[in-house]
Amino acid sequence: MHTDEFVGHAKATTSGVQHPRTSWTALREFKLFVPPLPEQRKIAGLLGVLQRAIGQQEQLIALNTELKKALLHQLFTHGLRGEQQKQTEIGPMPESWTPTPLGICCDILSGSMSYTDFLKIASADEDDAIECMGIKVSDMNLPGNESRFVTANQVKRLPVALAHRKLIPANTVVFPKRGAAIATNKKRLTTTWTVLDPNLIGIYGKDVLDADFLFHWSQMYDLRKITDPGPTPQLNKKDLIPVLMPLPKDINEQREIAEVIFTADRKLTHHQHKHAAFTALFRTLLHKLMTAQLRVHDFDMTEIERTS
Repeated sequence: MHTDEFVGHAKATTSGVQHPRTSWTALREFKLFVPPLPEQRKIAGLLGVLQRAIGQQEQLIALNTELKKALLHQLFTHGLRGEQQKQTEIGPMPESWTPTPLGICCDILSGSMSYTDFLKIASADEDDAIECMGIKVSDMNLPGNESRFVTANQVKRLPVALAHRKLIPANTVVFPKRGAAIATNKKRLTTTWTVLDPNLIGIYGKDVLDADFLFHWSQMYDLRKITDPGPTPQLNKKDLIPVLMPLPKDINEQREIAEVIFTADRKLTHHQHKHAAFTALFRTLLHKLMTAQLRVHDFDMTEIERTS
């Protein structure tokens, strides 16, 4: 019943608009391959191993997500140097840290080339041309873009002088500025010169601020706190300028904190990739085993169990 063929048949035979429903009369017409009972059990056993592996990775992802949240809170309130804490308008932090407005420690960017113009411009052939990205909100969800923009639907080579003049640089923290996407609280780091569509905005740390430290702090910050209410939620530069962030004076401490969080991120990403791999394998084997393109005796279940 997990196969695309069965689900597709059920959807195709659904009737009704306000209360869509299928029926036994429609479902009974679905035709499926029925191998001998011993082979059915082997197929179910193999797919069951993969489902358990997927479930295990889901548990590990949830656990590591919670651990990362606790780690972020600990590091941004206590630091790494064992300092005494002080109370500030944004909560406790080490005594040597300072609550600093984003307008002072960051440039708030949108770029001077529109996303529409980026789509129209031709890719350059010059030797000094560099690869640039055009980013939309949907690009945040592309595989591999869980924390940084490593890919995009729109990528072009532009003259380096044009990129420097009109695009936003690498290591800019980007997030939605308009619509329901704000509530997702997703933030990503750019990895090259980038054009943002009108629904995105970026913050770029100045010399006093490590880019990864800024990015990890941004993951804790709830954008909904500064979102203007209305039919279409939005936030703008004026909303970001007064936002306070906890800032260590020593940039080396910022980098050390960022490295600790990066290690936790790497472990979480590892489990996310394993989950994606097991899920893809399950979908592939489900289709091929249920249509007899592959036979279950071709697989070593002990090896799959060991890998999971």
